[in-house]
Amino acid sequence: MSSFIIWFPIILIGLVILLSSFFIVKQQTAVIVERFGRFQSIRNSGLQMKIPLVDRISGRVSLKIQQLDVIVETKTLDDVFVKLKVSVQYVVIRDKVYDAFYKLEYPHEQITSYVFDVVRAEVPKMKLDDVFVKKDDIAIAVKTELQDAMLDYGYDIIKTLVTDIDPDAQVKAAMNRINASEREKIAAQFEGDAARILIVEKAKAEAESKRLQGQGIADQRREIARGLEESVEVLNKVGINSQEASALIVVTQHYDTLQAIGEETNTNLILLPNSPQAGSDMLNNMVASFTASNQIGEAMKKQNNRKKDS
Repeated sequence: MSSFIIWFPIILIGLVILLSSFFIVKQQTAVIVERFGRFQSIRNSGLQMKIPLVDRISGRVSLKIQQLDVIVETKTLDDVFVKLKVSVQYVVIRDKVYDAFYKLEYPHEQITSYVFDVVRAEVPKMKLDDVFVKKDDIAIAVKTELQDAMLDYGYDIIKTLVTDIDPDAQVKAAMNRINASEREKIAAQFEGDAARILIVEKAKAEAESKRLQGQGIADQRREIARGLEESVEVLNKVGINSQEASALIVVTQHYDTLQAIGEETNTNLILLPNSPQAGSDMLNNMVASFTASNQIGEAMKKQNNRKKDS
């Protein structure tokens, strides 16, 4: 029993030492093993073993793609202060884990310094509007500079992105006012064009309406003239000459007008003269005027013929 008590701690210590010689490395991770403070090996994912009390795990390096966000404040060519958020995606090169672990103690600070240097060299060459338009050019410049610098340290720059551009609050307010004014100007132009189109189309419609109205009046007058012509021909057949027929038609229309006015109950139109004697006088005057007109026409024709003969 006493021997068991003596050997039990030794066995327990041996088991602990034996178990400590095994360790597990996760996927996409590299482990740096040192022996008496000196680099020994790089272990990849899986179950690994080291010499107890001689070898030790000095560090673990992630082989996953990582992202570092850097906010840089700088000034543009038109003296506007602006903050840029640059996102750098980088990864440790699998074959250069030793360089990534031993050459750089603080890789984030190193990358941040390069980002500041490039951004503050590129943005002051641009106006504020160009910064928004050429943000991809800034990102490419940052990546090119970082790629050349960090490759020697075992880091590969996958991509750099300018994810945010934040000017001063007053500048943003001014830009919004400019944008609003420009949009109001465009809206006014569209409204003016719409109003102009409406006026033009309305004028076209009115012109078409007048044309159709004029055509209708012309057709109406043509039919009236045709009806009068037929009426005169009918009266000529019963021995009434053209002058008398025209006068009779006018008088008939006069009485038709009086009849139409009489049928309207709310009309306040007064037609003068409207007595029966006035109608008879109108007929006699019209016959006399038509006769005189024909005589004058015949006299003018004879005079023209004499001039031609002489």
